[in-house]
Amino acid sequence: MNKLILVSLVIIAAMSFTINMKSLHDFSTKTLDGKDFSFSSLTGKKIMIVNTASECGYTPQYADLQLLYEKYKDKNFVIVGFPCNDFGGQEPGSAKDIQAFCTKNFGVTFPLMEKVSVKGDNASAIYKWLCNKSENGVEDATVKWNFNKFLIDENGKYVKHYGSGTQPDDKDIISWIEGK
Repeated sequence: MNKLILVSLVIIAAMSFTINMKSLHDFSTKTLDGKDFSFSSLTGKKIMIVNTASECGYTPQYADLQLLYEKYKDKNFVIVGFPCNDFGGQEPGSAKDIQAFCTKNFGVTFPLMEKVSVKGDNASAIYKWLCNKSENGVEDATVKWNFNKFLIDENGKYVKHYGSGTQPDDKDIISWIEGK
């Protein structure tokens, strides 16, 4: 009888934890041009969130990100960029500077959000969720530099984190986008 009660309590606790777990769709932010943006508008889409910077050795990844976005944007996939100045001051520009740089040099058309902090006490609420298992329910992740990639499923649930060195068109990322 005690085992049955214990098992029941564990099941109830697990269900409560899952029910209370936030999804990305619970968050809002501002776009690079200052407009309100709710991630619930991306329900039904797979999402890649990337912290970006204009003066980084990984900045050429903007080109691959744009190609990936163009290839899959009509297949329920979106890339969301968050400019970040946390690493070596490599994103010093204003919102206008960032938008102009991304458009002129890489033809970026995927959504860019406001510049945020992605680490430490000043991390944005979205990055706190992305980096903490206690909030995303999957894993702890450390953003060590620019161009980290976070994959989020169609229901706003955290899937996986990739570091800066993983190219946007990595075979595992493509396989995930294509549902293989």
